[in-house]
Amino acid sequence: QVQLVESGGGLVQAGESLRLSCAASGSISGINAMGWYRQAPGKQRELVAVIGSGGRTNYADSVKGRFTISRDNAKNTVYLQMNSLKPEDTAVYYCNADVLQGATMWWQAYWGQGTQVTVSS
Repeated sequence: QVQLVESGGGLVQAGESLRLSCAASGSISGINAMGWYRQAPGKQRELVAVIGSGGRTNYADSVKGRFTISRDNAKNTVYLQMNSLKPEDTAVYYCNADVLQGATMWWQAYWGQGTQVTVSS
């Protein structure tokens, strides 16, 4: 019943920017942490950035200073602003949210479908 819909991926050149969005919809009573993960070919999925309900953030060392995570609680949406993109940022990016379901009042983790980010050199 809960869905996370991502948008904003694409193909860019090194040094350019992209902004990813992920909107949660459905029977939602609340959302705790929201985050972005990525998975490159042949590698495990890794945490890129996370933001708590109060706005506390944490970033992977590889993206600190270049990426910014933010959220709009009124819209149940999380964003990832990616600047100074590098070829090594190429991956499928997934959003994640810890959702308090309205029907059951049970916390569940949900994932978006993933969006491809490709950075050419």
